[in-house]
Amino acid sequence: MRRRVKLAFMVNDSARNITYTKRKKSLIKKIDELATLCEIEACAIAYSDFHPKTEIWPSPWEVQGVVTKFRSYSDFEKGNKMLNKKSFLMQRIVKSKEQLVKLRKSNWEVDKSLILFQCLVKENFIDTLNTNTLNDLTYDINEKLKKVTSKINELDTNVTI
Repeated sequence: MRRRVKLAFMVNDSARNITYTKRKKSLIKKIDELATLCEIEACAIAYSDFHPKTEIWPSPWEVQGVVTKFRSYSDFEKGNKMLNKKSFLMQRIVKSKEQLVKLRKSNWEVDKSLILFQCLVKENFIDTLNTNTLNDLTYDINEKLKKVTSKINELDTNVTI
């Protein structure tokens, strides 16, 4: 297990330079992987006290192309492609609510199966259920009966032909 690195300014210039070089290399590798796997245009520009020249990845012309393309977007398009904290959290909330609805529906399906099983096993179990649950079960049973009846009729027509 990796130990947590304390994020703080490194006083030792030599250690800071080595860390910068290693992290820059891994960052560029990640950007390259992201660009390849997701088929997107990506670039990186790094300024450093250790290197007099600005470091640009993948090349100055490609970076210029990405920046020019981004600047050509209207403010509306830029807003659609960029997320701030609020819009990111709103998207996560909407997704979480959708997941919650799906999970509740799935749980209710499992609960209905358990309730029906209990009704078959225990004699007076149905007396313990509330009206809403009984109405939901009645509706589901009627829907399943319709499907079974429809399938029987379909099979009967296929057999007689």
